[in-house]
Amino acid sequence: MNPIIIVLLVLGLFVFLSSFFTVKQQTAVVIERFGKFTSIRNSGLQLKLPIVDRIAGRVNLRIQQLDVIIETQTRDNVFVKMKISVQFKVIPEHVYEAFYKLEYPHDQITAYVFDVVRAEVPKLILDEVFARKDDVAIAVKRELNEAMVSYGYDIINTLVTDIDPDIQVKNAMNRINAAEREKTAAIFESEAQRIRIVAKANAEAESKKLQGQGIADQRREIAKGLVESVEVLNAVGINSQEASALIVITQHYDTLQAIGADTNSNLILLPNSPQAASDMLNSMVTSFTASNIIGEQMKKQAPRVKNRDNKSSLDYNPSDTSNPTDPA
Repeated sequence: MNPIIIVLLVLGLFVFLSSFFTVKQQTAVVIERFGKFTSIRNSGLQLKLPIVDRIAGRVNLRIQQLDVIIETQTRDNVFVKMKISVQFKVIPEHVYEAFYKLEYPHDQITAYVFDVVRAEVPKLILDEVFARKDDVAIAVKRELNEAMVSYGYDIINTLVTDIDPDIQVKNAMNRINAAEREKTAAIFESEAQRIRIVAKANAEAESKKLQGQGIADQRREIAKGLVESVEVLNAVGINSQEASALIVITQHYDTLQAIGADTNSNLILLPNSPQAASDMLNSMVTSFTASNIIGEQMKKQAPRVKNRDNKSSLDYNPSDTSNPTDPA
């Protein structure tokens, strides 16, 4: 076979095969003919005129994400680095605008993000930037949609994914937060201490009240027992004074026995002899008797006291201001 024919056949086969091409899913192909836009081909097997038509480019129709890191200043003069994530895609009906109007779409989007963020963040203080980051994201999305829709791009979402202040500012914020928490803890601890003090005071008051009632009941019962003991001793011919002395001595020995039963006791009983206890009882009885006699004498002598006007002191009227020596 003639070699020329073979070359022509191979060349013809190559040209025929180059007329077919495939387009992947979520992709659009721009076809140009002699440098002029001809058509847009979607996914599947496509045909073009060999040598005349060419594939000018492929446009991705899937959602893409662009991360933009911006350093800006807040209203309280704090520099922060913010990471803005922009999610966008090419509108299938506007592939022509997306391909021919913008040469570097990522640079265009980045420029708009810088412009919007540096216009919104300086209006806020640092705490508001954290609290209102969604407002910043909404403002970026609104501005980007208005600017990029004419270029065939749809802004799906914008997210403020990171806010990073200067390290010294972060340390200061951590110290402020720690101080606030310590203040709150101190308040709660003081309140708990107050509750414990009040509860302890109430418990002590109730304890002393019950203790006083117990002592009063104890003394009442002791008094009843002493009365019964004196009555029993009187019944066998022992007078009241002798019975009282006997009871005092008995209680004295009972006290000594109670002290000696405790090996760790450091209590000292003064006076510590039975004679001293008897003397103390006699002194008390003598004092009571003397006070009774003096009281009776004062009652008898009180009506006999006369003033210088020979009037009884019982008839003297303090409100009478007349002078007894007055000749009138």
